[in-house]
Amino acid sequence: MELGIREEMQRMKKDSARMMAASEKMRNQALADIKEGLIANQKAILEANEKDLQKAREDGLDAPLLKRLKFDEGKILSVIKGIEDLINLPDPLHQVLFKRELDEGLVLVRETCPIGVIGVIFESRPDALVQISTLCLKSGNCAILKGGREALYTNRALFDVIYQAGVKAGLPEHFLFLAEARSEITQLLSCHEWVDLLIPRGSNAFVQYIMDNTKIPVMGHADGICHIYADQDLDVDQAIQVIVDSKTQYPAVCNATETLLVHKNVAQKLLPPLMEALQSKNVEVRGTEEVRKIVDCKPATEEDFATEYLDYIISIALVESMDQAIDHINHYGSHHTDCILTTNDANGDYFMEYVDSAGVYRNCSTRFADGYRYGFGAEVGIGTGKLHARGPVGLDGLCTYKYKMYGKGHIVADYAEGRKEFHFQDIKE
Repeated sequence: MELGIREEMQRMKKDSARMMAASEKMRNQALADIKEGLIANQKAILEANEKDLQKAREDGLDAPLLKRLKFDEGKILSVIKGIEDLINLPDPLHQVLFKRELDEGLVLVRETCPIGVIGVIFESRPDALVQISTLCLKSGNCAILKGGREALYTNRALFDVIYQAGVKAGLPEHFLFLAEARSEITQLLSCHEWVDLLIPRGSNAFVQYIMDNTKIPVMGHADGICHIYADQDLDVDQAIQVIVDSKTQYPAVCNATETLLVHKNVAQKLLPPLMEALQSKNVEVRGTEEVRKIVDCKPATEEDFATEYLDYIISIALVESMDQAIDHINHYGSHHTDCILTTNDANGDYFMEYVDSAGVYRNCSTRFADGYRYGFGAEVGIGTGKLHARGPVGLDGLCTYKYKMYGKGHIVADYAEGRKEFHFQDIKE
């Protein structure tokens, strides 16, 4: 008999202690078995994905979302490479962060450990299921996964491979669970006794809904309204290259640029050739009145600057100064990733200091905001808040720490009554 969410979470919480104690060798063996399972079951996985794609086409899903949903040979190779990288990464667990002798024979150690049970609600992107589950596995966490309904068959095929490989390697029975019904989200939100962290990936409204309806701590990953500011001191050819890549390399993702802010002093030089480059990629440009005096484009509204398009659309505005650009970014942005294009070191440093985002770049594409590209072995999401993890959340962001104290019959009364004194001496290893 299949268990309900609450019963499954109780069992998962119990098994999280066994998962926490799983050796690095066992976890890496599970990852290696997952890799082999994906290769062996590639045909079945692709067939499942085609079923999802066919239904999505019948339902009228738009082109960018269809691209996210598609899980082809190239994406299988990509997730396999991510798994290989994960295996080769150092074990994030049992790392000593500091070791301190409080008094003779009384030693305090702060050591990394898993968070425990993590629930991740993510978009209709099947490769996300592989990335999230393998990151949780490597970091010793149990995970409950809820993907988008559009990827139902693909997620199910991938989950089966991952789950079977994990159990075969010796991981506990309830280390991983796939929720498929939308109603299960509501049930999950009530499991605060057994779920340690929720990571919702979706719109601001969706993330806020999750936060408002659960007692479980939430690591928000909301809209990706990313900006590029074109400074008055820039290399035009380099700037065009970065802007086009940031917008068009893969527009249906949270780290694609949605808004371009251009210093008025460089607008006449930058916008005409940029417009030509964007049009060659079929990008729809929406500009303010000042922009439209320089290039022919659609008018931009106030709403455009607060919109994550996830499509071949970009909004452009002119600014009087870098401070105006920074104020715009901090007001309209989602604190995800923002970039300055400049050849002026002082301007670059100023921008990177005052823009309040998880990622702040200079002269490079916002599309680099990715756990795999950071060398984290993919990510479970992008943290746009400031607690507990920020930016691409990889292995480190899925760990916390515990304090271990080793004594020899030490009691607090000796220190409270003056018979002994602490001497607090850090131990270097």
